[in-house]
Amino acid sequence: MEKSARPFDIVVYGATGFTGRLVAEYLVRHYGQGGPGKDGPRWAMAGRSAAKLAQVRDLIGAPGDTPLIVADAADPASLAAMAGQARVVITTVGPYQLYGGPLLAACIAAGTDYTDLCGEPVWMRQMIDKYGDDAKQSGARICFSSGFD
Repeated sequence: MEKSARPFDIVVYGATGFTGRLVAEYLVRHYGQGGPGKDGPRWAMAGRSAAKLAQVRDLIGAPGDTPLIVADAADPASLAAMAGQARVVITTVGPYQLYGGPLLAACIAAGTDYTDLCGEPVWMRQMIDKYGDDAKQSGARICFSSGFD
């Protein structure tokens, strides 16, 4: 699916964790819930548990219709489905050397941009070596260490 036709500009993966919740809260405070006829990006929250995502949505004051996507690092099909709905996936699910590879592969296969806050240089080098050419071919942009402390 062409990136511009995807339902979401941004998916925040790991939205139930501390940092993911902060990212989702920032989007709520600055953009509300974007959608047709609304200002700001169209975005969704993603994680392993629909119930926990709903709790975080309510905790941060996001509208009740904020989209929630269930995806699990151990389920490549769920990651592929999530990546295919977004122009960019922001992930806060680490450690990346344990949980990042399958999501990165799904994003690259879908031509979806990927960003994280990884501080694991060995893993980043491995992923560049493994997926760099595929990312160039699919048009997926990879941005490691965005906002790293």
